[in-house]
Formats: sequence, structure tokens, C-alpha cells
Amino acid sequence: MFPPPNNRPPDDKTPGGGNRPGGSGFDWSRYIWLIFLGALVLWSLFRLPDMVNSVSPNQPITIPYSLFYEQVTSGNVSEVVLQDATATGVFRSAVVYPPDGSPLLQQGVQQRESRTFTATLLPISDPELPQILRDNNVTIVGRITEANPILLFLLNFGPLVLLIGFLLWSTRRAQRQMGGIFGFGRTQARQYDPEKPKVTFADVAGQDAAKRELVEIVDFLKDPDKYIALGARIPRGVLLVGPPGTGKTLLARAVAGEANVPFFSIAASEFVEMFVGVGASRVRDLFGKAKSNAPAIVFIDEVDAVGRHRGAGMGGGNDEREQTLNQMLAEMDGFDQNESVIVMAATNRPDVLDPALLRPGRFDRQVTVGLPDRTGRHDMLKVHVRGKPLSDDVNLEELAKVTVGFSGADIANLANEAALHAARHNRKRITAEDFSEAFERIALGTEAPPLSNEKERRVVAYHEAGHAMVAALLPGADPVFKVTIIPRGMAAGVTAFQPEDDRRLYSKEYLLTRMVVGLGGRAAEEVAIGEITTGASNDLQQVTATAKRMVSAWGMSEAFGLLNFGDDDRQPFLGYSMAMGRSYSEETAAKVDAEVRRMVDDAYHRAVSLLKENRERLDQLAAALLQNESVDREEVLKIAGVPDDPNAEVVPVPAPDTSETLPR
Repeated sequence: MFPPPNNRPPDDKTPGGGNRPGGSGFDWSRYIWLIFLGALVLWSLFRLPDMVNSVSPNQPITIPYSLFYEQVTSGNVSEVVLQDATATGVFRSAVVYPPDGSPLLQQGVQQRESRTFTATLLPISDPELPQILRDNNVTIVGRITEANPILLFLLNFGPLVLLIGFLLWSTRRAQRQMGGIFGFGRTQARQYDPEKPKVTFADVAGQDAAKRELVEIVDFLKDPDKYIALGARIPRGVLLVGPPGTGKTLLARAVAGEANVPFFSIAASEFVEMFVGVGASRVRDLFGKAKSNAPAIVFIDEVDAVGRHRGAGMGGGNDEREQTLNQMLAEMDGFDQNESVIVMAATNRPDVLDPALLRPGRFDRQVTVGLPDRTGRHDMLKVHVRGKPLSDDVNLEELAKVTVGFSGADIANLANEAALHAARHNRKRITAEDFSEAFERIALGTEAPPLSNEKERRVVAYHEAGHAMVAALLPGADPVFKVTIIPRGMAAGVTAFQPEDDRRLYSKEYLLTRMVVGLGGRAAEEVAIGEITTGASNDLQQVTATAKRMVSAWGMSEAFGLLNFGDDDRQPFLGYSMAMGRSYSEETAAKVDAEVRRMVDDAYHRAVSLLKENRERLDQLAAALLQNESVDREEVLKIAGVPDDPNAEVVPVPAPDTSETLPR
């Protein structure tokens, strides 16, 4: 099977790691004295009656109910004020309490003499008390407890005041965060603090060509007068184009760090919300802030989210995304000649962008940020192992050689996975074994439990042995890196290949060889087991796609020569018309299908013939896989009888036997 696709985590060095600017918390220090003063006033109002009584010349004493009853019946009480469960009154003759010899004196209660008293009535109502008071000529005064007006006010209006205060506080907080109560139209862009550690070009490795393109931008931001004096106009927009994880966002941050100017970063998806007009308003606010902080950089990540081709989508007639794009176009046209504001954007889908966005005067410079070559990967490895203790057996040059097709994010992930593997095994330094395990984890996938069904293990062993044997025997095929029947990810087994160098162009012979290798697994099932399985589904998909492109797009078919029959595979949801159709007839389409089938059949015949000629070697490799579960490159070449020397004589490939009937 072919190596797994390069679906790996995006670059973790994105400017999105910064904190959003938001309003600070409520500043209590500004209001602490006001709060303290209000609490003091409330306490004073509640304590006012007690304070008035405390300054009375004849302060009342608190007596028990038994003493109160005794003084009433003895005729020593002249007046009683009854209020709730409290009796307050006046003695005819002063009373000393506690009396001499009372245990309360031993407990430290001070003895006092007074003509006024306060007593708490019994919780159980005494119906005889009023009559006893009248019989002893006591003046009875009844009072109804009146609620404290301040307390009534607080009970009635306190919750409302608290609610209004909370609403005002939350509104002010929202205003600070969004620029007002109607702050939906304010930009959500993050402005990075120039005092924080900066990202410079020294932190960007493996992208020398892209850095050279951006040096002029940095020089303009540092010294714009030099260009303006000569009548030169710096590009107003720079579009960074490349696959995911290649460092587009990191380059934008490096430009801001080198120029030492304000850097506004936002994802294009943050412009559009559920409210109509929010996107356009946020665009205006973002560019307004950038102009007020000029010279400055505005960076829009994944600009294709709002910059897609207009007029052909499946949305309504008043698409909010189109309004946002229109406002962005107007703002980029509205820059004055002397305004030092540069718009940078990143995308991995430049083909779907609106042409008006790419014309000169807007994004008039495109910088391609591609996958690094071997030298670039070596430089990236040196950056990402910085600060990591490495063992002496780690060879960064060799790692750069084997990581063909890795992006900057992949290499960063490789270094991190190696460090995690070393820590998992309690090592003090990262070894070559750690990097090897990390590479296999990324390239092949995570190991799953081995297959328990012996029949399936045998099928998988022959399937993977077929891939590896065909690749070892065919000249020009990618070298085998490792073969394993241990399930990795969703695959029951994996045959991994390791290209010796970066490829930008693919020859016809290489593609045909790749098709034969891809069908080696299905051919091995047919030759060795006698029945076919679903294990080759992904192989068939990739082989068919390769053959179809060779016939219809790359001019590699003798039947059609240099004609191109490639369909326009752009989809409506990417912003193109739904009316895209095939540009050739049904008869031609049938001939294309027949030619694709012929090429796939020929590749399968070559694989079958090659494995029949080397059946004994195929059995040996399958047996080695069943015994060891994994076989490396050297063992594969040894079993195949192929020397590990590209200049040595290789086994000739037998011609396909077209008379043999393929399994349907």
C-alpha cells in the first residue's frame, strides 16, 4: 500500500496563541472608600436608638421575669410599657441587681442600681399578667413595633438597586470589551504587545526564498520615507500561499517582529456573525485601528473564509460573506499613498479567492511558502531541538533525509514526540531510537493491538509482502522503509516507503511503477492465497486516480496523446458555478474509461507476473512477517536478492501476460 497521506497537525507557532484584548475586572480600589462610608451610615442609622438610650442618665437594668413579677406584686412598679415580648418600666424605689449573694456576681456580672428596668416576658402567654398589673396600680402602656423605615426601604428597593447596579457593571464591562453596548461591530483582532518576546526571521527556518520576498516589506516599514521619496509604492497586500503547516502565520509574525510595528491578527471567520452587517463593520473598525497605529501590519489568517469567489455560491442574494468581502476590497483601495499599513493574509486555497482580491493594488504580491527541501528540514530540526538535550547518536542530517514531505509543523511534532518518548522511558537525553519511534508514529500511525485471527494475519502478511517485494524488484520504485503487519491507525498492516529525495516532477515510468507497486498487495493475495479480500480498497482507489490523471490530465496515454480531458472539479461550495460540466462527449468519456482500465490491468499483470517469478521469495518475506511482525529495509532487500546499491544489476521485470484473465 502507499504511505498514509500527510494529514498532520497544523503549525503550532501561530499568532492565535495570544490573549484577546478584553476589559479588565471591576476596580474595587476606586470605590472602597465609598462602600465603607455607606456601610458606616447604615450602621449608625440602625444603632441610633441604642445610642440615644446609652447616653440616658438612668440607664435601665435587665432583670429576669421572676424578679419583674416579684416587684409588681410587691407594689414597687409604677409604670410598664409592653411591646412585643419586652416589658420596660419604672420602679418606685431603686432596685439593685444582681442582689447580694447571687451566683451571677461570682460569674463577673456587675451589680447595678437603677429605677428603670427591662424584662423579657415568658414565651408562653400569661393571661393573668394584665390583671395583676391593674391590681397593683401599675400604669400599663402598650406599643406596636414599627419597622425601621430604612430597613423597609432596603427590603423594598434593595433588590432592584442591586439588579440595576449589576446591569450597569456588566454593561460597562461589555463596553470595555467590545467598544460599546452595540460592540458587535467592533473588530475581534488581537494586537500583540511589542514588549513581549518577538518572533524574528531567525526563528523561521527552511523558508529562505519566502524570507527574501518579505525583507523588502520590513525595510519599507522601518524606513518608508526612502521609498516615498523615489515615488515607489510598496505592495499594499502580501498573500502567503502554501500547504497547511508550512509556517505562513509564523512568517507574518516574524515580519512584525523585525519591523517592530503594531501587529493586528484575526482569523477571517471572526468577521462574520449571525447579525447582518457585523462583518463589514468589523472590517471598517479593524482597518481604522490599523490606520491610527500606522505603520502597522494587519494579518488575516485563512482569508479564503471570506475571500471566496463571489456570485456563484449557494447562499441567498444578500450573502453576509459577500458584504464582508466587498468592504474589505473597499478598505484596501482606500489606503492613501503615504499610509504605512500593510495587509498580510494566509491561505492554502488561492484557487478559490475572488479575482478582485488578487489584482494589483490589493494583494499584489504572492509569496509561496512550500514544503522545505532537505537543507530546509535540517535547519528546521536545529530550531526545534533547541533547548532539548540530545544523545550523541542523533544525526540531524539523516533525519532531514528521511523526513521527505514533512512540513514545519510535522518536524516540530517529530521533535516533540521524540522528547515525549524519551520522557516516557525515563531517559535524560533524547536518543536516535526516540526519533525513530516518533517518526514511525507520525508516518505510519499509532500502533493498535495485533490481529488475533491467524487467517487474517496470513492474508495481511502476504498483502504487505507483495507491496514490498514488487517495490524491491522494480527499478525506479521508492525504497521500502519498513513493512509491518501490526495494525497502524485504520490499516491492518503498513508498507512504508522512503523517497530518497524531494520530487517536484513525476515521470511516466515512475507513475507506472508506482501503480504496479500499489497493486502488489492484491496480486500477492491472488497468487499466494487464491482469493482476494477488501484489504486493497485504498490501493485500488489511488491506482485508479493515478491512471485517470495520466490519461485525462497529464498527456501520458498513447491513445489520446497530448489531449487534456480534465474535468473542472471545483465544487459549488467553494464559490464556483454549479453549471460546470464535462467538456467532452460521452463517447470520449467511454474511451477514457477504457484506457484507464487498460493501464490498471497492465499494471496488475506486471505485478502478478513478477510475484509468480519470485514466489519463493514472496513466501519467505511473508513468513518473516508472520514470525517477527515487522521487517526493515535491509531484510526485505536480502530476501528479494537485491543488493543495497543503486548501481548494481537489478532483476529484470518480466513482460505482462495480457492473456491472463483478471479476477472480477
